Amino acid sequence: MSSKTYKRDRSPCGPSRVLHVRKVPIEVSEAEVISLGIPFGKVTNLLMLKGKNQAFIEMASEEAAITMVNYYTTATPHVRNQPVYIQYSNHRELKTDNLPNQGRTQAALQAVNAVHSGNMTHSASASDSSMMPGQSPVLRIIVENLFYPVSLEVLHQIFSKFGTVLKIITFTKNNQFQALLQYADPMNAHHAKVTLDGQNIYNACCTLRIEFSKLTSLNVKYNNDKSRDFTRLDLPSGDGQPTLDPGMTAAFGAPGIISSPYAGAAGFAPAVGFPQAAGLSMQAMPGALGPLTIPTSAVAGRMAIHGMAPTALHSVLLVSNLNPDSISPHGLFILFGVYGDVQRVKILFNKKENALVQMADATQAQLAMSHLNGQRLHGRVIRVTISKHQTVQLPREGQEDQGLTKDFSGSPLHRFKKPGSKNFQNIFPPSATLHLSNIPPSIADDMLKDLFSSAGYKVKAFKFFQKDRKMALIQLGSVEEAIQALIDLHNHDLGENHHLRVSFSKSTI
Repeated sequence: MSSKTYKRDRSPCGPSRVLHVRKVPIEVSEAEVISLGIPFGKVTNLLMLKGKNQAFIEMASEEAAITMVNYYTTATPHVRNQPVYIQYSNHRELKTDNLPNQGRTQAALQAVNAVHSGNMTHSASASDSSMMPGQSPVLRIIVENLFYPVSLEVLHQIFSKFGTVLKIITFTKNNQFQALLQYADPMNAHHAKVTLDGQNIYNACCTLRIEFSKLTSLNVKYNNDKSRDFTRLDLPSGDGQPTLDPGMTAAFGAPGIISSPYAGAAGFAPAVGFPQAAGLSMQAMPGALGPLTIPTSAVAGRMAIHGMAPTALHSVLLVSNLNPDSISPHGLFILFGVYGDVQRVKILFNKKENALVQMADATQAQLAMSHLNGQRLHGRVIRVTISKHQTVQLPREGQEDQGLTKDFSGSPLHRFKKPGSKNFQNIFPPSATLHLSNIPPSIADDMLKDLFSSAGYKVKAFKFFQKDRKMALIQLGSVEEAIQALIDLHNHDLGENHHLRVSFSKSTI
């Protein structure tokens, strides 16, 4: 098919796995366009029409394309700080075999997809050397021109745009503020590096320099303002001086961790989401927050506003773009309860698509935000950000509330009450496969499959654990369906004094 036959798609088309991307800056590489699609699934082909500032992306499945269009409809993606626009194409597939430059495109596709599936081989020969990332999910970050302090929370906020951040360690070496940051997937690390390297966190300062670390995983001993393991909420806070184990220290020659160069700046956190911020504005990925900007108090020379805790330490989340017809405090309690112990939920009386969710602490709030922001619930892509509120107020006696505010602080359904509970190690992002546990011996697989299908869910696969029939995996039609099923069926009474426990699984069947 010659490039002339790719006329601009004028009318809005029905879903197709081929997507039409408009207003693509002329200097953009194949890798950057492919990276728009990778969070949603495998990209199988690409056609760049640089002269027309357009591109076509072919996804492996229509479902991935639909998820991608739905997501980017609510969060316009940016490439090289320019907004680009994505819609369905009227092409059902891309036939590009005979077009010039397809060798380069295929090399870029191979490199990106190989890293994404974790089987990068040295034989791949992408013509663009930036497309040959290391295997590691760990990035080493140096912040240059550090005119304002950069906290662990700020890094988490920025890097969560590209995927689930598992661990962060910050330290000072050679008088430079540095960090090691571990993603769940090397592909997330690759995209963060491609997009963020050389960007400024704030206007004209705090420049990010990013490289792949030789380490493939981080060992965090303490959760505090210098180091954080977001998968282990049970770690002690230590004395504020976390130490690395000797093997890791040797890996990058650090004489242990020296405390942050700004002793009094722990109370400083950037304000998030000011539309006029000309600082870091990156392509929105699942988990995206608005651009960062410097609070006026910092510019005036006061690093922390006295008497106000920084938003980074707040445990209340603002959840927006909810479906007001389907949402309930109990549903939000169950879903957010996967990532921490929800204390209170308030659906806003006058704006029912917004809710406040109060977690037990700030770490749980960060964890819930990084996993649930950008997910689909009741047909809508939800936004999760840290709220400026420090607590959720209960209604005064006699105040009309329509049951929109609920206190769950004494709930028996909290998953993380016990210190050191195994649940701390089993926190995973939403997935189409659910982990079921607390199944009584008399329940057969058909009964569990029927439970899910009679509730309206499409069961694709099911299997009991071989060693322990109290547990099973069930795979549903989509991540959105699994989120809904978890809300509906967690704590379902199976009889014999057994209530079903449902979580997201890291495994597939």
